[in-house]
Amino acid sequence: MWMKTALVTGAAGGIGEAVVRALAADGAAVAAVDADTEALELLVKALNEQGHAVRGFTVDVSSGAQVDAAVAKVESEIGPISYLVNAAGVLRTAGAVDLTQEDWDITFAVNTTGVFNVSRAVARRMVPRRGGSIVTVASNSATTPRWNMAAYAASKAASASFTKCLGLELAGHGIRCNVVAPGSTQTPMLTSLWADSDTDALRVSVEGSPQTYRLGIPLGRLAQPEHIADAVLFLLSDRAAHITMHDLTVDGGATLGA
Repeated sequence: MWMKTALVTGAAGGIGEAVVRALAADGAAVAAVDADTEALELLVKALNEQGHAVRGFTVDVSSGAQVDAAVAKVESEIGPISYLVNAAGVLRTAGAVDLTQEDWDITFAVNTTGVFNVSRAVARRMVPRRGGSIVTVASNSATTPRWNMAAYAASKAASASFTKCLGLELAGHGIRCNVVAPGSTQTPMLTSLWADSDTDALRVSVEGSPQTYRLGIPLGRLAQPEHIADAVLFLLSDRAAHITMHDLTVDGGATLGA
């Protein structure tokens, strides 16, 4: 089905890793991008041993120069990029008035500027080829306020809006740009927030928290990274050939379809 080159950021863990594995299993040549060299090397080694075409690129997506160099290298050594998935992300939690300048700056540097840097570098190469598909992994917090997540939510709202604007401008070139907005997903990013026992934290995630005005998850379970990867692959694929500028929420009903 694929037999083309895909670039995935945030590839060494969580949702990004699940996307890399899914694309590789479907036959794509994958450029796996992450700032964590050690974790990236372990993933690439494991997938190569399974016969998949995956290469790792250590990149800080907040650096436009690093991104431009990496994209050029991917296109030169692997092939023209047909699919881009922006999955790199960081989370700094605190009350809105308690966030530090560093919290805010780092969150936007990765979650928003990173999406801009990578999307711009890849889209510039897609335009003359008149084709391609871009998916940005945002969050349901981009549209639904979350306690202690002001920086994260704002950064994801910005990256989602940027992706849709990009999709509008690139539609005439045959390039589709879409957003996947996960809810609570069982990744290291989520479990890092669990100060209580895993059982208590899991229960709160699923049942909700009236004290912080957070609804539970109607489907009664957390998403797994593979659930988000399935949505990403659908939007990348030709099965979504007439879908662009769309925001697909994958949260088990936690935001009641908002």
